[in-house]
Amino acid sequence: MFDPQLAGYWGGKDHGKAMDVALAVIETNRAKVDGIKISLLDRHKEVAMRRRLPGGVRMYTGDDFNYAELIEGDGQGHSDALLGIFDAIAPAASAALTRLAAGDAKGFRDILAPTVPLARHIFAAPTRFYKTGLVFLAWLNGHQEHFVMVGGQQSARSVLDLAETFRLADAAGLLRDPELAASRMRHFLAVNGVGG
Repeated sequence: MFDPQLAGYWGGKDHGKAMDVALAVIETNRAKVDGIKISLLDRHKEVAMRRRLPGGVRMYTGDDFNYAELIEGDGQGHSDALLGIFDAIAPAASAALTRLAAGDAKGFRDILAPTVPLARHIFAAPTRFYKTGLVFLAWLNGHQEHFVMVGGQQSARSVLDLAETFRLADAAGLLRDPELAASRMRHFLAVNGVGG
């Protein structure tokens, strides 16, 4: 989903067989492997693989749809965070992880839960264009002076899609300077023929 050209990378298109190959490579080289990052966007598959990892090998989740519950974990383990969405939700992620480290699972969930709809939206199909949403939020939050991407990728998502990104970021409390973000959003909409 992130790069269609990687289909079959682990020796086939069947997920179960590919997982077996990846786990065999890890087991053979476990002294050299700290962990594995996967982005299956299917929490059940990630948990199944996590439970099969050799002792001491970590699961780094790249699941931008189900990260909250995968990071919180269960009685049999958890996934460590290595996520693209953390770029856009850094303040909330930091606060949530601090709560989790202090044993406050409810506080962790309360902070991170509002960010999940934003993440699912940004990483929606076609998933490979997730960077457009991340760069758009970086621009709205004043981290860069423009919303232009290499190869014109700023146009990989529609105006309506980016308007929803703005709305969800606001709902999650992720607009660092709401006045700046609103001003930039109005400008973006006007340039694209929306508003009056």
